[in-house]
Amino acid sequence: MIDEELHTRFDEAVAYVNGYTEPLPADLLLKLYAYFKVANKNFDNPGSRTPLINAFKANALFQAQNITVKEAMEKYIALVESEVKKL
Repeated sequence: MIDEELHTRFDEAVAYVNGYTEPLPADLLLKLYAYFKVANKNFDNPGSRTPLINAFKANALFQAQNITVKEAMEKYIALVESEVKKL
């Protein structure tokens, strides 16, 4: 089971990204997207109207398919701390 502190830190990182108003690099967004989806056990197909965007999202998910929920949360938090908060 995922400990409460990790879950809280993950929720805070998600809230930080959701409230971020500056543009973020596409590669960073794709990593965040994949880690978020894995952390939430949501493997639905990407829902963009643009096939190319769907392809990039599907590829990001494919690259993150072998990590656990806990690892996905940790990686999401680490990316926010190291990349988003420094921008």
